[in-house]
Amino acid sequence: MGELATGALPLLVGTHALIEDPVQFQRLGLVVIDEQHRFGVQQRARLQQKGDHPHVLTMTATPIPRTLALTLHGDLDVSQIDELPPGRKPIQTTVLTGRDRPNAHDLINREVAQGRQVYVVLPLVEESEKLDLKSAVDEYENLQTVFPNFQIGLLHGRMTSAEKEEAIDRFRDNQTQILVSTTVVEVGVDVPNASVMLIEHADRFGLSQLHQLRGRVGRGADQSFCLLMNTSKAETAKQRLKVLEQSQDGFFIAEMDLRFRGPGEVLGTRQSGLPDFALASLVEDQDVLNLAREAAEKIMAKDPTLERWGAMKAELTYRYQRLMGGTILT
Repeated sequence: MGELATGALPLLVGTHALIEDPVQFQRLGLVVIDEQHRFGVQQRARLQQKGDHPHVLTMTATPIPRTLALTLHGDLDVSQIDELPPGRKPIQTTVLTGRDRPNAHDLINREVAQGRQVYVVLPLVEESEKLDLKSAVDEYENLQTVFPNFQIGLLHGRMTSAEKEEAIDRFRDNQTQILVSTTVVEVGVDVPNASVMLIEHADRFGLSQLHQLRGRVGRGADQSFCLLMNTSKAETAKQRLKVLEQSQDGFFIAEMDLRFRGPGEVLGTRQSGLPDFALASLVEDQDVLNLAREAAEKIMAKDPTLERWGAMKAELTYRYQRLMGGTILT
């Protein structure tokens, strides 16, 4: 800590712990936030406030839509990497129902027989009385009966750090062929030999999270597969999951996620639902919002302090203060 505060330590890599008050920088000039979607609005703001307007680079595979990002953040440059690394193949994604489960098991058998590995992801750690959903613990026990010849591992957030590390190491070393897990594998797990991602109750996840989970496979040269098990009879659930079949473009998927779920309070902290716009829709009126942004840029280029637009400046100041209401804007 002392070396960081004096500037003797020029670079610090860390987790959410960097947000805590005891972490103080002498002169923070650059903040790089990886897996940006895993940080809350206020968390990102607190980290940036440790410096005097530092440069900020955020990275994620599941961004908010491009148009929305450019509309809301005039000083944000958006770059997209839309090409796979050399040698990688697009992930074959398929939406399944309960009657398709034998086909899923056949695929798992075939892939493991060829030396590859499998993720099985579930939304719950243990069985719930309130939700009729499979749990990771129950499925771990069930799959030992379904695949008696394979080594099966278990990973979830209630395990100790040592237990989680051991489960990941065993899977990485191919000591376990099937890893049953909750969404703790969403980021930070890199096993190029894994070729199948089976997500149970996929209808319970957001599209962006499903896209992130899918990214755990397809990291090697072999053809990989993502199986989305749909347990909902709702037509909307089917439509949502079909988006993952159609595309592997993070911006397109985020755009569709926005349409299905709503963007939340983009200028606040609520992260889903529709914002309180009186006349515009972030989904349907993106062309108008782009025009409004371009007009604002022209005004700011001619008169950055809005001195020629006194009434507008007063109104914008009033609305901004009322909108924020103590909320941190990032």
